[in-house]
Amino acid sequence: MSIILDEQTRVLVQGITGKEGSFWTKHMMDYGTNVVAGVTPGKEGQMVEGVPVFHTVKRATAKVEVDASLLFVPPKLAKDAVLEALDAGIKTIVVLCDGIPLHDTLQMRNAAKTKGAMVIGGNTSGIISMGKAMMGFFPHWLDRVYKPGKIGIMTRSGSLTNEVTAELVKAGFGASSLIGIGGDSVPLTRFAEVLPLFENDPDTEAVVIIGELGGTMEEEVAEAMENGVLTKPLVSFLGGRTAPKGKKMGHAGAIITAGKGTVEDKISALHGAGAYVAKKPRMVGELLNDIFVKQDI
Repeated sequence: MSIILDEQTRVLVQGITGKEGSFWTKHMMDYGTNVVAGVTPGKEGQMVEGVPVFHTVKRATAKVEVDASLLFVPPKLAKDAVLEALDAGIKTIVVLCDGIPLHDTLQMRNAAKTKGAMVIGGNTSGIISMGKAMMGFFPHWLDRVYKPGKIGIMTRSGSLTNEVTAELVKAGFGASSLIGIGGDSVPLTRFAEVLPLFENDPDTEAVVIIGELGGTMEEEVAEAMENGVLTKPLVSFLGGRTAPKGKKMGHAGAIITAGKGTVEDKISALHGAGAYVAKKPRMVGELLNDIFVKQDI
């Protein structure tokens, strides 16, 4: 199994006729993603890789069944695009762009919670269920580091994820599903909110989170583990260990406030909850091997 997305998921692409939208639609379909419709206002009647294009999401969902939507839109248009998808009844939405205005992000998250939907992003590479389907930026040459397996992955960083997953493959592991939470200061879905999905997935036997300094999402994971939300082994790698104190980092989410958000805080919380913390990317695979041998998984 996989979480959120598989080869049966019917995907709509908002912004499908743009350069990025059309390029990645082809790659997603080549990977196995079931793209059933696209939306670009004023472009209804066109076809992109054999996929029909509609003026609006509601016009698309009136013609075809849709389970999830992927947004290739500029940050200032993200809120309207998300609200349009939510109003059409779509329950899974992935927002790729970064730099979404903060108040827009807060409104999007509140609207999603009200509708019982999951909106993932922004500033993310997307989500992928290995060997089945993807929504986002996962080039085919990454097949060698995105191997199917039994490790669930959640991440705040795109480039760091490639390194960690490559080390997992070297250690003999693959991934069930990978969820790019994104690096914005207010992620639309948080690590702890995805944990129950991995807990209930029979094909996920352990979870890896790729975090970084700033924010409190990793501390929330520790709290969730203490409350029994996740009973499976969890290994974390945290970027920013050597960051000079007081320096700004690249991600908007890398903000330390109110005495929380330092790497030291996160390590302490995770260790206290029974999680394992890798000092280097290569150690993620080593720790998983140790866990699987000890627990005879």
